Amino acid sequence: MKILFANLPDDELVKYYQAGNQEAFRELLSRHQERVFKYIYLIVRNESLANDLFQDTFVKVVTFIKQYRYIENGHFLSWVIRIAHNLIMDYYRKNQPEVSIHQPDHPYDLLNNIRLSDPSAEDDLIQRQLVNNIRELIKYLPDLQQEVVHLRYYEDLSFREIADKTGVSINTALGRMRYALINLRKLADESLSI
Repeated sequence: MKILFANLPDDELVKYYQAGNQEAFRELLSRHQERVFKYIYLIVRNESLANDLFQDTFVKVVTFIKQYRYIENGHFLSWVIRIAHNLIMDYYRKNQPEVSIHQPDHPYDLLNNIRLSDPSAEDDLIQRQLVNNIRELIKYLPDLQQEVVHLRYYEDLSFREIADKTGVSINTALGRMRYALINLRKLADESLSI
């Protein structure tokens, strides 16, 4: 009897692959390769590097599955994306040039003070990813909460200006922002537990 892998959920495909069925892995790969590659490419912005990291990601995926290190939870793609993200971070850490200059006779080490230095490629990457994640989470807020967040953080309006623009009281604008922040925290917690 031939198994129709296209109809199976990811976790079932993982089990079939662990049992030695290569077709199950081919289905997993074809199902998710485009999204994983796009994720990597959007961060590194270099096709050759993205291809290398994509291949490394799926080598790790295969290794972890074969070692029974994948925990079945219905979030296979999130797990693969996490592996890709960790490999990207490892790449930037490894290829970040280290410059160290120390002045022992000076009471303050101005040259190695993190607050006075430019952000590293890793810092930029983390900041961009954080901003993108928050933008995505905002889309899940109710429309009125989305509006107040947009006006406050993207248009830099005061709460008085937001109240005037939306035709509500300042307290209503503040309340919407409060609930938006509470909901964003909940959404962020939920996405981290995936």
